[in-house]
Amino acid sequence: MDLVPALDEPLKKVLGPATAKVMAEHLGLHTVGDLLHHYPRRYEERGQLTQLADLPMDEHVTVVAQVADARLHSFASARAPRGKGQRLEVTITDGSGRIQLVFFGNGVHKPHKELLPGTRAMFSGKVSVFNRRLQLAHPAYELLKGDSDETVDTWAGALIPIYPATAKLESWKIGKAIQTVLPSAQEAVDPLPDSLRAGRGLVPLPEALLKIHRPHTKADIADARDRLKWDEAFVLQVALARRRHADTQLRAVPRRPLPDGLLAAFDDRLPFTLTEGQRKVSGEIFDDLATAHPMHRLLQGEVGSGKTMVALRAMLAVVDAGGQAAMLAPTEVLAQQHHRSIVEMMGDLAEGGMLGGTEHATKVVLLTGSMGAAARRRALLDLATGEAGVVIGTHALIEDKVQFHDLGLVVVDEQHRFGVEQRDALRGKGKQPPHLLVMTATPIPRTVAMTVFGDLETSVLDQLPAGRSPIASHVVPAADKPHFLARAWERVGEEVGNGHQAYVVCPRIGDEDEDPKKRKSPEDEAEKRPPLAVLDIADQLAAGPLRDLRVEVLHGRMPPDDKDAVMRRFAAGETDVLVATTVIEVGVNVPNATVMVIMDADRFGVSQLHQLRGRVGRGSAPGLCLLVTEMPEAGPSRQRLNAVAATLDGFELSRIDLEQRREGDVLGQAQSGVRSSLRVLAVIDDEEIIAEAREEAAAVVAADPELTRLPGLRTALEALLDEEREQYLEKG
Repeated sequence: MDLVPALDEPLKKVLGPATAKVMAEHLGLHTVGDLLHHYPRRYEERGQLTQLADLPMDEHVTVVAQVADARLHSFASARAPRGKGQRLEVTITDGSGRIQLVFFGNGVHKPHKELLPGTRAMFSGKVSVFNRRLQLAHPAYELLKGDSDETVDTWAGALIPIYPATAKLESWKIGKAIQTVLPSAQEAVDPLPDSLRAGRGLVPLPEALLKIHRPHTKADIADARDRLKWDEAFVLQVALARRRHADTQLRAVPRRPLPDGLLAAFDDRLPFTLTEGQRKVSGEIFDDLATAHPMHRLLQGEVGSGKTMVALRAMLAVVDAGGQAAMLAPTEVLAQQHHRSIVEMMGDLAEGGMLGGTEHATKVVLLTGSMGAAARRRALLDLATGEAGVVIGTHALIEDKVQFHDLGLVVVDEQHRFGVEQRDALRGKGKQPPHLLVMTATPIPRTVAMTVFGDLETSVLDQLPAGRSPIASHVVPAADKPHFLARAWERVGEEVGNGHQAYVVCPRIGDEDEDPKKRKSPEDEAEKRPPLAVLDIADQLAAGPLRDLRVEVLHGRMPPDDKDAVMRRFAAGETDVLVATTVIEVGVNVPNATVMVIMDADRFGVSQLHQLRGRVGRGSAPGLCLLVTEMPEAGPSRQRLNAVAATLDGFELSRIDLEQRREGDVLGQAQSGVRSSLRVLAVIDDEEIIAEAREEAAAVVAADPELTRLPGLRTALEALLDEEREQYLEKG
């Protein structure tokens, strides 16, 4: 009797080194268990053919279709001058449309014999266009013969699973590999507690794995997906619940502001009234800071809703209470911008220890990786002695040499750019665990907050401060209507003529050394030009439509001092037009900038466009955002841009963004350290499951924090988290 391979058995022992190597390199699959959790993307029915009419361009696809026609052509070529060159053209159909398969040279003999009219098969290849017709060149294929024992065994039942595949490994080869390891599904240890599974009528895990890979009916697929969604939601929520539980066991120093201290002095000087939302969220934060265990709060809100003001007041409250506060920013440009705006807002309250500093003043220091040695030494000394109550910095804050006198609060700006490990490394610098405030400027739906930031309490700022102006957004179709682009530059000139300033944003810098390996063929270049670049566009504008204006560039590869000088000149109104990459995406605040032109806007994500747009309309004059694209009107890229132009509601746009992208990308990026992104759970569609899983997980962890009675759940957690992240979960 054949031994059933264990779930942790390396694939190379089961499938051989060649197949295992491709699976590891292209699909990230290493063990039998990994392969069993590589689920079909969709299913084809034997009696129902794929929609050839809907095939996406430039994508690797698997289709089931029938051969309508096959013709062999001979031709002369440089390699076969005597007319011996051969080309086989096979037309396949599914009732909705047709596509041509093309085979050349020595590759024609086998398909010429096998792909006869009437033959049904699965075909796999990359969709391209030749002579204005869709085609698959040299596709791999698998004949579907109803009387073949192997085919019937391999594709049991009437439903054919179509797997996420690569050019190196077609869907049916993955299917055959899964057939080999499927008996191991019986060994799968169930992570769900019996009571939970029984209470919700979910099938056992081994049964779910068999049904997802070899369904006999659509009901089998539904049963399997329902069960596997619960696994993904529940295991992830248990990880987050354990983290929350560990945090409640930690002791922190309560930080209460003095009634007539630094915060009160700051509030007295504010030239405006805080919004109701800012006051409410500040109240939630101050209540958390006053407790004896660490605050863990997510502050999210609309672009320009005043998150920095709320964070600054929390930082001043902690300084009042004798502690220090650190703000971690993802880029030097943003760290410098925060430092500059906080010093401006505080005035002489930021001059602690200096002549002219007032009674309650503290020192506000900047710490970045590129600072000079002398400035860095001074900043480190101010932190170690407690002279500096507030520090703003980049990853440089996390380095071992950085010591704090008494770190009481960590503010992490743009959390999606940092991993859990990085925020915990900074929190580890307090004598006792400091309080934590995480800010994100990308509004996210409640389900994503529960899934990505499930270890944090959430505060939402959805009210814009008084005096903020509306932003009008328009799509500029440069290819269809070039005069629209000319008008865009005229509008920039008009805004500058009225005393305002403008941003022009491009996807690329433009001074990259081209990698010869990545160099495209001339046909590719004609079909897909590279993204527009800052340096090229700046030169064209300065020599052309904006020749009378003061144009400067800003991008991430400039020396930090140069970047800072450019931003200072722009903030001071000495520059009319700033041509930049997305380094200006968050935190940059120049109220006099009223217009933004985003070139190749289709190359940016929805949330990114919303962020960029938030840089204008920050003063009393109305803002204008022009989204320039060459994409055709009917395509998905234009629909995305139209959605951005149609609403200023970041929460609505974040839902659209998430529906259009794979959530795994969102979650993997934000959770940094989680190995497997979601496979069957859809964050937007499965809101109910996520909310219920969060409740169940909290109850399980409260009753058994170490999960001693649930070994299957512990195993699933270990698979989800790498060792380093598991340590962070345990230490909180």
